[in-house]
Amino acid sequence: MRTTNRISKQIPQAKDPSMTKEKYASLEKKLARLEASRPAAAAEVSRLAELGDFSENVEYQLAKRKLRGINNTILFVENELRQAQIISPKKNATIVALGHTVSVETQGTQKTYTILGSSETNPTKGIISQHSPIGSALLGKKIGEHITITIAGRDVTYTVLSIS
Repeated sequence: MRTTNRISKQIPQAKDPSMTKEKYASLEKKLARLEASRPAAAAEVSRLAELGDFSENVEYQLAKRKLRGINNTILFVENELRQAQIISPKKNATIVALGHTVSVETQGTQKTYTILGSSETNPTKGIISQHSPIGSALLGKKIGEHITITIAGRDVTYTVLSIS
């Protein structure tokens, strides 16, 4: 039984290399964990290879797949780290930029958004991408300015209340 699952040798470019120092540090930790797990996975492949007959050795095929997955993930994380652009927002800013937390008012409700790179978004926690409709519209705005964006076919107006 053969269970190959190979990926392209090309490592994809990061769609949005912008990230916080915390995200960068978490990627470094992930890389360290992966590199630490690689020797054991390679040893398991070697051990199972000694059993012979690769075509019928499902455990060997699965161990190879696991090792290949570890290696591919290492390449991907290394590539992300190499391309990373650390977000360093200015303090006491008067203009919304990447990395800032922005309080806005819309339809009598106050909302707070932190604008980060695509890899760190979490809309339920108020963390939005710089490429999202709201995030991209807020970039470059000052306190007191209004933006209008179309959401689900209707125009919604936001007023910038504060930037931190």
